[in-house]
Amino acid sequence: MELHKTSSRFNKRWWLGGGLSAVALAIAAGVAVNANGADAGSKPDAKDRKDAPKTLRFTASEVVQPQRQALRAVVEFSGPLVAPNTAIVRAKGGGTLLNLAAPEGSRVKAGQSLGTLDLEDLRQRVNERQAAVEASRAQAAQAERTHLANEGLARQNFIAPTALDSSRAQLDSARANLAAARAQLETVQVALRQATLTAPISGWVAKRHAVPGEKLQLEQAVVTVVDLSQLELAGLVGTHEVSRLKPGMAATLRIEGHTEPVAAKIARISPAAEPGTRSIGVTLSLSNPGEQLRAGQYAVASVTLDDPEPRLTLPQTALMGSSGQQAVWVIDGGELKRRLVTVGRQDAKEGRVEILSGVDAKAQVLAARYDNLREGTKAEIDAGKAKVAAAAVPATAR
Repeated sequence: MELHKTSSRFNKRWWLGGGLSAVALAIAAGVAVNANGADAGSKPDAKDRKDAPKTLRFTASEVVQPQRQALRAVVEFSGPLVAPNTAIVRAKGGGTLLNLAAPEGSRVKAGQSLGTLDLEDLRQRVNERQAAVEASRAQAAQAERTHLANEGLARQNFIAPTALDSSRAQLDSARANLAAARAQLETVQVALRQATLTAPISGWVAKRHAVPGEKLQLEQAVVTVVDLSQLELAGLVGTHEVSRLKPGMAATLRIEGHTEPVAAKIARISPAAEPGTRSIGVTLSLSNPGEQLRAGQYAVASVTLDDPEPRLTLPQTALMGSSGQQAVWVIDGGELKRRLVTVGRQDAKEGRVEILSGVDAKAQVLAARYDNLREGTKAEIDAGKAKVAAAAVPATAR
């Protein structure tokens, strides 16, 4: 009896222990099954989400529509400043340069003496011509007295008419010789006056071409005098732009060494293009009352042309590609599409460019350039978003 009770208690313990173990194994198996079932169900959902098409969201400020506005065109050309009123003082007679009282950079006035030449040869020629004039005058006087005497004799019939005609011819010849001698004297006297080296205009001595003691030849350059009160800029403009320029148009000059712009006007336009180029010369004139500007300074001229009518325009930052083929990204039907455009006039100051074809005024165009964009990608405008979707990385605007 005692043994039976002991066995019964042992069997009950084994049954309870085995039952608890079975329950534990069942719970563990259920957890494992649920875990496996959850993983099996989650993997297709993640794959579906990965393969699902992404939608790029842009803020309202990142999308623009073409606007109609006037675009001012700017024609630019450059070149050095030149002084049109420039005079070169030349020696009008051969001789030794005794002195030159005109250093470079000095101010001179019209008629001022610039130097002295040894003009002994010219003076001797003047004396020679004066003597020739006196000899011709004496011959003319003698011929006149002879002719008067012959006229008296002819009235008394003491000489033949042919003799009177001969004396008259001699008188005319003597008078002509006197006039020629006087003209030659005046020519030498003018040469003597011009050989005194005087300033022909008021201005600045830009360069000295001779030094004292040098033997000068006829027409040899001695001094260059420059008038800086009026300057010019001569530049070249392409044939496709010069037709829009006219004499009298206002221009702005940016001159090296000067921070403030200088006003100028178009003085003249060349009637023909330069050989070998497709450029035409355009000359600007500018006043220089304070003579602060100098000839030879480099300057860049800008002529602004007003636009007579508004044009369909976009920001320059919206365009991508080279000048030969440019395109923009547009949002059309909820998708990104790349449109080729033809551009026209540009306004660099306003940062806008004319669109001739490719998009209309209702197009929604991305205002900046972005990398990693693909045509057909879903896109929409979200006013609540402040940044572009992470899938599109903005490129630096050119």
